[in-house]
Amino acid sequence: MKKALLAFGMLLMAAPAYADITHKLSTSVQLTVDAAASQATRIGSSYSVSGNNITAGTMGGITAPTSVTAAATQTQGSYSVTTAGDAFSLSESFTYGDAVNPIGSGSAVSSGVLSTLPSYGSVTTTAGGVAGTLAGTIDSAGVMSLTAGGAGTSATGQFVSEITVK
Repeated sequence: MKKALLAFGMLLMAAPAYADITHKLSTSVQLTVDAAASQATRIGSSYSVSGNNITAGTMGGITAPTSVTAAATQTQGSYSVTTAGDAFSLSESFTYGDAVNPIGSGSAVSSGVLSTLPSYGSVTTTAGGVAGTLAGTIDSAGVMSLTAGGAGTSATGQFVSEITVK
């Protein structure tokens, strides 16, 4: 009996083990539909002339616009050959710039899609996504379900299991 009590007493002297265990489960779904966008840059009017063996009676150029929303226009030049019978060259270039569009006449978005575009010299347009059947669900058991959408969409599902022992 003394041996049993001694063995039992030794068991009581052993320090208990303390271990904190944490277990976390997380499920998430992210749905994204791209936005429609339009980036427009107005270009200005420009004029250039160059030549060889040419005399300008009236030099061409640009006339200032009559309104702050109008574009500059071209002024016609009058040129003649300086020495008849000799070789000559004449190059004249005019770029008609963009007038300022009236307020409200730029890009318009309808149902997430660009239905009208601005009319400027340099325009970059990105079509918007169409959600269509895009969907994502998580049920009470943590099971996720993703359904593909139309163009310009994405669906991302994630399940994370984390165990921490201290």
